Amino acid sequence: MSNNVLEGIIKDKDYNFKKRMFKISKDYNLNINELLLLIYFINQDEPSLDILRIKEITYLEEKEILEAFTLLNSKGLIVINMSKQSDGKVSELIDISNVYKAMISDINKSAKKQTKNDIYQIFEEEFGRTLSPIEFELISAWIKSGIEEDLIIGALKEATYNGVRNMRYIDKIIYEWGKKGFKTMNDVNNHIEKNRENRNNKKEEVLFDYNWLEDDE
Repeated sequence: MSNNVLEGIIKDKDYNFKKRMFKISKDYNLNINELLLLIYFINQDEPSLDILRIKEITYLEEKEILEAFTLLNSKGLIVINMSKQSDGKVSELIDISNVYKAMISDINKSAKKQTKNDIYQIFEEEFGRTLSPIEFELISAWIKSGIEEDLIIGALKEATYNGVRNMRYIDKIIYEWGKKGFKTMNDVNNHIEKNRENRNNKKEEVLFDYNWLEDDE
C-alpha cells in the first residue's frame, strides 16, 4: 500500500484520523497549544502562519501561537517552505507531510505487530491446542532471526500435511530450507517445480509431497 493511499485513508476516515492524532500527541509530547495549532494547519488547504486567522479559530494568543509553532517546527512535525508568487512576492507555506508520515509509520508498525500475533494463532489452529511458552518463544526466535512468516507457515503446513505436529520437525524443515537458500515460499515452490521438471515426477505431485531430507540438491 502506497503512502498516497494511506494518506487518503487517514484523511477520509475521521475516527481513524482522531485516533492517530491522539497517538502523535502522546509520542511527540505535544502540549494543548501545539495540538490546537497542528489541528488548525491540518484543516487548511494551504496552511500558513496567519496569526490573525489562527487567533480567530483557535482562541490562542499571539505569543502562544508563536511558541507552539516553534516547538512543532523543532520536533519536525512541520516544515516551513518558501513559495514565490506570480507577482514576485515570497510567502511562507507550512508543510505538514511529516504528520502524515508519522501516522503512516504508526499504522505500519501496528499492522506488523498484528501479523506477528496472527502467526501464533495459525499455529494453535493447526495444532488444535494452545502453544506452550517454549513453542511461543521458538516462533518468536524464528521471526527475530529474519525468517519470513510465509516460510514459517509453509513449514508448518508441510509438517501437518505429513501428520507431524511437532516444533522440532518444523524447525528441521526451516533449517533445511535455509541451507538451500530459500527465503520465501516462492523459492520453495520454484525449487519443487525445477525438480519436478528435471526428474519427470508424477503429474499430480502436490506442493508438500516432497521429502526434503532426501533432496540432494
